[in-house]
Amino acid sequence: MEKRLLFITLILLVFGLIVLSSAGIIEGDKKFGSPYYYLNKQILYGVLPGILLFFLFSKINYHFWRKVSLPVLFGALLLMIFVFIPDIGIGLKGANRWVSLWGVSFQPSEILKLAMVIYFAAWFGSRDERVKSWSYSVAPFFVVVSFIGLLLALQPDVGTLAVDVLIALGIYFAAGSSMKHLFVIIAIFVIAVAGLIFIEPYRFNRIKTFLDPSVDPRGISYQLNQSLIAIGSGGLFGNGYNESTQKWGFLPEVVNDSIFAVVVEELGFAGAIVLIGLFIYLCYTLISIAKLTSDKFGRLLVIGMSTWIVGQAFINMAAVSGLAPLTGIPLPFVSHGGTAIISLMAGLGIVSNIARKI
Repeated sequence: MEKRLLFITLILLVFGLIVLSSAGIIEGDKKFGSPYYYLNKQILYGVLPGILLFFLFSKINYHFWRKVSLPVLFGALLLMIFVFIPDIGIGLKGANRWVSLWGVSFQPSEILKLAMVIYFAAWFGSRDERVKSWSYSVAPFFVVVSFIGLLLALQPDVGTLAVDVLIALGIYFAAGSSMKHLFVIIAIFVIAVAGLIFIEPYRFNRIKTFLDPSVDPRGISYQLNQSLIAIGSGGLFGNGYNESTQKWGFLPEVVNDSIFAVVVEELGFAGAIVLIGLFIYLCYTLISIAKLTSDKFGRLLVIGMSTWIVGQAFINMAAVSGLAPLTGIPLPFVSHGGTAIISLMAGLGIVSNIARKI
């Protein structure tokens, strides 16, 4: 299992770098004077540190993370608060989602995802039948997730909020929660997210665009329509590697949350199926590891990682394809973002240690 996990992880990393090297070539040259700016940055500040952490964490007994789960979560939440501190937090496009410390900038919300997986796996891994108790399990769980949700809403980052809630609920469900409590929590968060959507015009516009992409195609529906043009022009086998026309300034966020459209335009439906197949195979591998893990903490941690990676991937691909509202969340392993790659690889390194002990 350990070798299978390493294999599929490396394949996804390589696939992502190949796609990014093409998707970012125009924007990198235009903004930074280097066609491979995004590729080089991803390798130096994402992939290489991520691989290092993968192998380092794969050597650490995974039970260690259970002991430090609370400090890990506290540290991640502290970094989340830093985004609101002047001269430390970095604002971009009306959002405060980045932190700069000692000359290094990163996105704390990506670190928080891993911290949540570790913390909730440790939390529910020690509760057994008490997981169905409101006072011992549900109420504290709801308070922690609500505080995390508040920090993300203030940034604002509703897309990441949706992924974090999905991670928390996935672990909670796998821990043997009461279905009644689960549905109550889901209903509360759906109402909360709906409120966040309707109080901000740009979020409400994403719902309008999702329901009718023809609404204001040069305005609020522009990104979705350009994504659909890219996907539609790709056909069965695509236009060929590096032959995307939409990346020439037509498709917004081409190296970030819209990169799946470039995948389909250049590699076609066949390329999309390959990428989806890789995520499914990773999910199957993680579930297989979870099934073979007798320790509840280890099992829940692996399920949390699976929920995070595969859930976020399919939310991103659905949004870019018009099957869900645009969320602004990246495509794991493929979108540009060093913190995201490092956090994913660190988490999978812990999973590798779990797989080693099966």
